[in-house]
Amino acid sequence: MDVGKVETLVKEQQLKDQFENLEKHTQWGIDFVERYTKFVKERSEIELNYAKQIRNLSKKYQPKKSTREEEEGKYTWCRAFLASLNELNDYAGQHELIAENMTSQIIAELTRYIQDLKSERKTHFHDGRKAQQHIENSWKQLELSKRNFERACKEADRAQQYFEKMDADINVTKADVEKARQQAQLRHQMAADNKSEYSSNLQKFNQEQTEHYHTLIPNIFQKLQEMEERRIERVGESMKTFAEVDRQILPIVGKCLDGMTKAAESIEAKTDSAQVVESYKSGFEPPGDVEFEDYGQAMKRTVSENSLTKPEKPDKPGKGKSKLFFFKKNKTPKQPKEALSHRFNDLMTSKPKMHCLRSLRRGLSLKLGANPEDFSHLPPEQRRKKLQAKIDDINKDIQKEMDQRDALTKMKDVYVKNPQMGDPSSVDPRLAEIAQHIDKLQTELQKFEGWLAEVEGRMPVRSEPTQRQSSVYDKQSNTPAANNNCAQDRESSPDGSYTEEQSSEVQSKVQTDTEFDDFDNEEEEMLPTIGTCKALYPFEGNNEGTLTLAEGEVLFVIEEDKGDGWTRVRRNEEEEGYIPTSYVEVFLDTDTKGLCMWR
Repeated sequence: MDVGKVETLVKEQQLKDQFENLEKHTQWGIDFVERYTKFVKERSEIELNYAKQIRNLSKKYQPKKSTREEEEGKYTWCRAFLASLNELNDYAGQHELIAENMTSQIIAELTRYIQDLKSERKTHFHDGRKAQQHIENSWKQLELSKRNFERACKEADRAQQYFEKMDADINVTKADVEKARQQAQLRHQMAADNKSEYSSNLQKFNQEQTEHYHTLIPNIFQKLQEMEERRIERVGESMKTFAEVDRQILPIVGKCLDGMTKAAESIEAKTDSAQVVESYKSGFEPPGDVEFEDYGQAMKRTVSENSLTKPEKPDKPGKGKSKLFFFKKNKTPKQPKEALSHRFNDLMTSKPKMHCLRSLRRGLSLKLGANPEDFSHLPPEQRRKKLQAKIDDINKDIQKEMDQRDALTKMKDVYVKNPQMGDPSSVDPRLAEIAQHIDKLQTELQKFEGWLAEVEGRMPVRSEPTQRQSSVYDKQSNTPAANNNCAQDRESSPDGSYTEEQSSEVQSKVQTDTEFDDFDNEEEEMLPTIGTCKALYPFEGNNEGTLTLAEGEVLFVIEEDKGDGWTRVRRNEEEEGYIPTSYVEVFLDTDTKGLCMWR
């Protein structure tokens, strides 16, 4: 094998090796771009999941719609937390923006670029393989013409030698010699033709080889190099965009964090504590001083309706029997008096006490969630606020309905002027409906305004107490057990506000069993009045032994409150009973003790 052929084969093998190396490297570059795209995609999914979790967290701790306006809007710390949640929600939105930008600016672009890159790489290597195949075919053609020329030359030499041999032989005929000469000439001609073909193929191959190694293959390699450089630059740009996407949201994230900081700085502890005081201010005044009760004084009055032991009084001439209407009962034989200790034992071993009717009704309504429409279960100040808020809401609804009515009226006028635009009568049903709704709202508004005026008008007005004859009377009108039970009833009120709690069973047992067994058989001496009282609120005396009050009514006080929340009063000579102390303003004849009402 000649040296030229060896060099050509070496170059072809080297070129083939270079193509394989380039093919492996460019494929590795494409794989890297795909792997980086997958990395950005996973980062985008992380951002989306993070934003979703942040939004769910913000939504989870958002106040409920029912309590947002009532509770969250009152206090600065609640408003600050709500503002922080809103800022956190915007913060989550920025992370969603990161995922969106990465998807559109990096993932989508790289996905399209990878497809283009694969197509371009395939084209370049196809051109390289085509050029390589062409040069290989040219080489094979050259080798074939070369072998043909070599064989033709050898055959021409053999034909020439045979002719010379035949020509030198004297025994060979002239015809044989001529035939050998012609054969030799033919072989020489064939060798000349093969030589010419070989020379032509050789020149062509040299030209193609020069073009292949100096033009085609360098161009293909240059294109592959440029493709690889573009790929590397595109990866760098994607990495830069990856960072810029994060940097773009930093100002908004900073504003969100600044908003959270501003919300935290807006918290005002003193304002919130003042709001708590304002929200739960009852409007009651604190009770007055407790009067000293002197149990060591001599018993000067004849009868006490709350005494556990009562001496019998002889009938007094000249005095008619005056029976209190709420103590009337059928006459029964007098039972022997029992000792005080026995009465206490009966009282303590009796069935559990029963709350008074007002306490039962209030507790039941609170448990069932059916609060009165006029908010009468609330203290005065809280009731006034609720009524005012209700009135404001009704006024807003009325204004909204009136605006709708005005708009429909204008529309009807337009229809009247331009019948082609619509039928004026089609608006009438809606106008009638709105008018009915407005009338209903105005009726409701008047009702609540009446209740508000009632609450605002119930301000205690002091008046000089009427000077009446004071007398010494028995202050032991109620037993300690009864007083303690009533006090417990007040403390265990369902809504925590003041109420006129009293055990009706204890009261009935103490009064009926110990004081009034012989009331119908004796003449009751009229108790002296010790002062007057003025009703601040109306009271329905539904229980036995209580009086019904009308607001502003003035009654005579015949027995003070012993700590159980009830005061004994007289309306006239035939009508006495108990009323809740918190519903009246008491003026004693001896020393005016101030308001006995809680606010």
